[in-house]
Amino acid sequence: MRSFSSNKKGLFNSSVIIYVIGTLLLLNGFLMLCCVPFAIYYDEENFYKTFLFCSIFTIFFGFLLRFLTKEDKNAEIKKRDGYLIVVGGWLCMSLFGSLPYLFTGSIPSFTNAFFETMSGFTTTGSTILDNIESLPMSILFWRSMTQWIGGMGIIVLTIAILPLLGIGGMELFVAEAPGPTKDKIHPRIKETAKRLWLIYFSLTALETIILMCLGLSFFDAINHALTTTSTGGFSTKQASIAAFQNPFVEAVIVVFMFLAGTNFTMIYFGLKFRFKKIINNDEFKWYLSAILLVVFLLTAYRTITSSLDFSQAFREISFQVVSIITTTGYATADYTLWGSFLTFIFFLFLFSGASAGSTSGGIKIVRIVLLIKNGFLEFKRRLHPKAVIPVMINKKVVSSTITYNLLAFIFLYLFVFTIGSLFLSLLGVDMLTSISAVASAVGNVGPGIADVGPSHSFAHLPNTAKWILSFLMLMGRLELFTVCVLFTPYFWKRN
Repeated sequence: MRSFSSNKKGLFNSSVIIYVIGTLLLLNGFLMLCCVPFAIYYDEENFYKTFLFCSIFTIFFGFLLRFLTKEDKNAEIKKRDGYLIVVGGWLCMSLFGSLPYLFTGSIPSFTNAFFETMSGFTTTGSTILDNIESLPMSILFWRSMTQWIGGMGIIVLTIAILPLLGIGGMELFVAEAPGPTKDKIHPRIKETAKRLWLIYFSLTALETIILMCLGLSFFDAINHALTTTSTGGFSTKQASIAAFQNPFVEAVIVVFMFLAGTNFTMIYFGLKFRFKKIINNDEFKWYLSAILLVVFLLTAYRTITSSLDFSQAFREISFQVVSIITTTGYATADYTLWGSFLTFIFFLFLFSGASAGSTSGGIKIVRIVLLIKNGFLEFKRRLHPKAVIPVMINKKVVSSTITYNLLAFIFLYLFVFTIGSLFLSLLGVDMLTSISAVASAVGNVGPGIADVGPSHSFAHLPNTAKWILSFLMLMGRLELFTVCVLFTPYFWKRN
């Protein structure tokens, strides 16, 4: 007799939802075991025991959920089920992922531990830590692992193995996939997920090897590879990448941040030598052109307004620009000290994001491109009211449905930003810090401006503010609609 029965006539299939969340917790528990070798190697005896306990506890709980609902594992996942699995899965992953911080005493406060974990799984990179180097190596590795897991989405990883469990995963991919379009590498979602993760893993391994060749230890190299490929930005150093003072390391990380911010479909086409598809892709052209133009203009401005020569200015500007636009959040300098103009420019970058289908957050370049194109065409429609003037991208007409979805997303994004900023202001946080922290959380960026800039942490914020920001990180990581739809009456009513 099952403890959880499915109601196939109801709105949701609770058994399938619980079964898949249990699978996610199983994966989470097994991935925790990756930290044990580091604890043993660095003589952190108590910590390896704690990681074993946290891992076993998480695996047991995940197994229990799967066992109680195993008879319904072959049931179909409906759209509503998919949304609940994605949101519930991320919350459970973050809840259990915070256990190593709590049980080791590295972050004794539950609020801070949950904030750090949610920041990790959502690849935001905001931190409450003010002395990162004091943490045990195993904890630092788990911190990086949370970002690597969240980078491509634990849901996509599960989709790759769901067929083995007898569950189809298309509904999950629709809820989790970033960006307004579903540009498939392969018509079968299972193969798509596998190829995405193969690219993801290969980029991580390649960056680790290159960083080690440039003089970084294996520990620093693998941690920064994990958090670069995921565009997460957690570092093993309090000063972030500036701690290495190595221009070659910075250059390599810039390249991999750019790649991580690129639609992974484009990387796949590049590996298959199908360069024509990359050249003809509007979003990639805008993404590359925008970064090159912004870097050139801001480098020129920084050279003129400071004592730096062009090469020094280029090194600083290029790293910070790519880091913020890709929502990675690494830093080699504090851009808030460069004057109000550049600070404001970097604040605007908190909203942009990189490509859809990448690991970055933010609005995404493709949405901005569509918004700009539609805005300019609106002037033409005013002059020719009877003409049918569609928006084009990649030489294809964008349907009105996608255009309406785009406008709704932009409105919702700005609405969430405004309400979040108001709530933080009500808690006594100053205006600049409020709007910056919220923009960073929704965009999954990490550092912002004012008291949450590159040289500061989020530790000083009130606990209530941290819970609000944690929720906003989740909303931003899941593209807003996935979370917001749960709060609409339409979701809970039968059609």
